[in-house]
Amino acid sequence: MKLSKLLLPLLPLAATSIQAEEYLLHTWEKHRLDKHFWAEGATIADFDKDGHGDVAYGPYIFAGPDFKKKTTIYPDTASFDLKKKKIPGFKGELSGTNGYSDNFLTYSYDMNSDGWMDVLVFGWPGKDTTWYENPGKGATGHWKGHVVFKASDGESPRPMDIDGDGKPELLLHSGGFLGYVYADWKNPTKPWTFKKVSEKGKWHRYTHGYGAGDVNNDGRMDILQSLGWWEQPAKDNGQLWKHHKYPFSTGRGGAQMYAYDFDGNGDNDVLTSLDGHGYGIVWHESKGAKNGTVEFEKHTLVFKEPSDSPYGVKFTQPHSITMADVDNDGVLDFVTGKRFWAHGPDKDAEPKAAPVIYWFRTKRTSKGVDFVPYLIDDDSGTGTQHDVKDINGDGLADIAIGNKKGAFVFIHKTQKVDKATWEKAQPKRIH
Repeated sequence: MKLSKLLLPLLPLAATSIQAEEYLLHTWEKHRLDKHFWAEGATIADFDKDGHGDVAYGPYIFAGPDFKKKTTIYPDTASFDLKKKKIPGFKGELSGTNGYSDNFLTYSYDMNSDGWMDVLVFGWPGKDTTWYENPGKGATGHWKGHVVFKASDGESPRPMDIDGDGKPELLLHSGGFLGYVYADWKNPTKPWTFKKVSEKGKWHRYTHGYGAGDVNNDGRMDILQSLGWWEQPAKDNGQLWKHHKYPFSTGRGGAQMYAYDFDGNGDNDVLTSLDGHGYGIVWHESKGAKNGTVEFEKHTLVFKEPSDSPYGVKFTQPHSITMADVDNDGVLDFVTGKRFWAHGPDKDAEPKAAPVIYWFRTKRTSKGVDFVPYLIDDDSGTGTQHDVKDINGDGLADIAIGNKKGAFVFIHKTQKVDKATWEKAQPKRIH
């Protein structure tokens, strides 16, 4: 299995199993890598170049394929006292009380183009963003950290190619301005530069709901925020981007936001959660361009009551969303769930409810698009970010998660069954 095929997110590849008259059940093999709380996210990459995917979670890399070997890439000195014992990590499920880590989101990319995957950490909203340099084969000790930006605001920043140069920028906002941060790729260890696209607003370090995608189908990435979108100009001469008002979220805002053609009609729709500490996942169906902007129609997938969902699904705190082609049908699906203890066991909406993870299958039909929810697990939940990639090279999307329960990997498996068995396992619409 080539490295590039092993580690890329699963994008459109193949026809659906149903079209091929095969009936596949999707199951998930759960592995708990660590019970200690070190980070609110995790990332998948082949860090040691042995052909097996690994998982970076907090200060550690867990080596595949069995994830038993652990490498420490930055100091793991955090601890708390519990019954006169020192417990590694930050306060979370093990402490029974709330705490916060110094690692809010974790991503991977070969920053210096040396052939070795590095680790990118957004430490805390409003604070440093650092990438840790993979020292390569045979090296020991901690990885060298390069602080590239000191004020990464927002609760869902991530690396994305915003300007179309084939390299990732850091999608974030800072100092009240929406925008992104770009590198001098001749020396990516130097501080990166912030590009603002908006007038100054009331956005702050804990603002929820941010993303990017080609909203108006002009081939350029636009920036999404819970109250609207900013159109990237055909030629960026340093001007501010045009703002289009639209209430993608009328509440606090949730997690990562995406623009994608869910219904397959040629224009991009928008997926978002409404409140990362409350209720709601919706998609906004593009109704086409009118008067120089794009019109949308909102459709609810999950909200406060089971009856609000087409499939009777209810969970709270959807603080993390990742898109991937889970069923290999050539259409992107998404993975989300309930963030475990965002603010501890007694705050936010239904903190003691089961910490679930779901994948939503994007099912295109002659009547439109349907989002079919499949439960993956009910005793792990998400953090503020998770990764969905093929970790073991079998062509199926796996999942890595970090939160206050620790770190988890879910290995995706399929099983051929007969039609009756398959139909019995399918979620049933209630309206």
